Amino acid sequence: MQKQKVAFFDIDGTIYRDNLMVEHFRTLVDFDLIEHESNAKKTYQDWFKRQGDYEDYMNAVVKAYVESLGTLTKTDVDFTAKFVIKRKADRVYRFTRSMIQHHHDLGHLVIFISGSPDFLVGKMAKKYNADDFEASTYVYKNGCFTGEIIPMWDSPSKDKAIDRFVEKYNIDLENSYSYGDTNGDFAMLKRVGHPVAINPAKEFLERIQADEELSERTRIVVERKDTIYTFSPKDAVLIDTDY
Repeated sequence: MQKQKVAFFDIDGTIYRDNLMVEHFRTLVDFDLIEHESNAKKTYQDWFKRQGDYEDYMNAVVKAYVESLGTLTKTDVDFTAKFVIKRKADRVYRFTRSMIQHHHDLGHLVIFISGSPDFLVGKMAKKYNADDFEASTYVYKNGCFTGEIIPMWDSPSKDKAIDRFVEKYNIDLENSYSYGDTNGDFAMLKRVGHPVAINPAKEFLERIQADEELSERTRIVVERKDTIYTFSPKDAVLIDTDY
């Protein structure tokens, strides 16, 4: 049987110009279904003013989000998840939107691998006609969130997901593609012949540059306003603003 070519896409920061889980959190707050946890709000304000660390913000929001889901019914969660996709799912980068269509046109499989909740990623995958997806699984029992999460936001988890897809679809990794933006996507880029880093986070870019073999075959893409820039990792110059 002939092996298939695949394009693996992260979603948050790669396709979507924000974070689906955070967008759902904001929607729950706007619908007065939960109260915005004060520490998460302060950390967000610090990040918004570029006075804080994005990871600190994300950790605070995830903590508040997971705690809040325990107070909601699955019906509330599903309704607001549909609202997020309906209202926000078109807020994507032009480059990755065009690449999704490009790979569809070439007959490649398109697979989303995302750390956002499965009840959001599944809907996003359907909107963009992805052939399959894996996401962080939020475990529900009898319509209630148990508090258990099977993560898909770290590199080892995504690496194992690729193993499952290779077995399921007989994938030709050497001639396949991956698109990601943070360290959680490192394994996705490392595993394929055509890795692309989209607006890469500093630590992610440094990790790519430190891996000579990966750096040679990775393409960096930066999208700002109506312009898309592409260059090699070795041509990227990181500027230290701590002065």
